[in-house]
Amino acid sequence: MRALHVYSGNLYGGIESFLVSLARVSARHPEGTVHEYALCFEGRLADELRAAGATVHLLGPARVGHPWTVWRTRRALGALLKQGEYSAVVCHAAWPQALFGPVARASSVPLVFFQHDALSGAHWLERWASVTPPDLVLSNSAFTARSLERVYPRATYRVRHPLVPEAARVPEAAERTLLRADLGAGEDDVVIIHASRMQAWKGHRLLLEALGRMREARGWRLWVAGGAQREEETRYLDGLVAQSKALGLEGRVRFLGQRTDVPRLLRAADLHCQPNTSPEPFGLAFVEALQAGLPVVTTALGGPLEIVDETCGRLVLPEAGALASALLRLVVDAEARRRLGASGPTRAAMLCAPDTFLASLDEDLRSVVSVPGVAA
Repeated sequence: MRALHVYSGNLYGGIESFLVSLARVSARHPEGTVHEYALCFEGRLADELRAAGATVHLLGPARVGHPWTVWRTRRALGALLKQGEYSAVVCHAAWPQALFGPVARASSVPLVFFQHDALSGAHWLERWASVTPPDLVLSNSAFTARSLERVYPRATYRVRHPLVPEAARVPEAAERTLLRADLGAGEDDVVIIHASRMQAWKGHRLLLEALGRMREARGWRLWVAGGAQREEETRYLDGLVAQSKALGLEGRVRFLGQRTDVPRLLRAADLHCQPNTSPEPFGLAFVEALQAGLPVVTTALGGPLEIVDETCGRLVLPEAGALASALLRLVVDAEARRRLGASGPTRAAMLCAPDTFLASLDEDLRSVVSVPGVAA
C-alpha cells in the first residue's frame, strides 16, 4: 500500500516535525505502508525527508493570491496520482485540503484529512476546504476532534495522537556538562527550556513575566529554542528580547535561535515549560520533553490536558502568578523534579509510541481503500 502525504513545506514546526518522524520510523518498517510526500516548496522539511530516505515530489510553489500557481500545482498532483497508483492521499491541515482535496477526489483516490488544528468553521480557508469532504479524518487529539463538526459535521473520524520516536541516544554526562556550560548553565543550575515556533500564543511573554517574579530566586536559567521564520516572528522575537531586558533577566535567559538538536537540548535541561495562552491542538513538544525525562509545566488548555497529568508535570492557570509558583516549587525541589521526570518516558510511550501509531495508521488507510485495482 502506498500513501501520498500532501503539505506546503515552506515553514518548520510541529506538523513538519511529525512528517519527518513518520518518514524516519516508517523507513524501519519496509513491510508496512510506503509513505511518500508531495510538497509545494523546497526547504528544511524537504531536506530532512530526503535525509530520512523518503521520496519527495515537488509540485511547485502555490500561492492562493496567484491562482495560476494553484492550477499549475493541481495539474502536477493530478499527473502524479495518475501514474503513482496511490492507495490514499493524506492532506495535512486545511491549506492542502482546500487546494488539493479536489484533485484527489477527481482522481478517484481515497482522501484522508489529517486534522492538526482546532477548526472554527469561520476562516475562509476552512470554508474552502469544507467543499471537499474527506473519506476519513484523523484528528491529532480529542480536543481538535471536538471542533471537527464546524467544517465536516458528518465526517468519519478517529483520534490519533502523533508518533514521537525515541531520541537516538542519551548524551554522556561530560557531553551534557559541556553543552550546559556552552549555553551559560552550571551543573547546579536548574535549566528551564521552552522550544517552539515564535508565536505569541506559545506563551513566551507569560513565561518571561513569571520568571520576572522569580528574579530573586537563585539557580535557574531559561533556554528559548526557536527562531523567527517570518517577518512578524522577527518582530515578536525582538519584543521578547526587550521584555527580558526590562525584567532584569539578562544573563539568565538565552535565546538560542532555530535549532536542529532540540532532543539534545532537552536531555541537557531540567524542566520544560511552554505556557500556552490559547489552546494547543496537541503538543508534540510536551511529549518530547516527557520522553527526555523532564517534568512539564504548562497551562491547562487544549491538547496538553490529554498529555500532562499529576504523575509527570503540573497544569496551571494561564496567569503569571500561578505559573511562577509552580516553577519555583520545582526549581527548589530536586526530588520532585526527579520523581516527575522519571514518569515521563512511560507516559510518552503510552500516548505516542511509534509502532502503535504506524499500526493504527495502516489500519486507517486500509479502511478507506475501495478503488478497484489499487494495490493494498
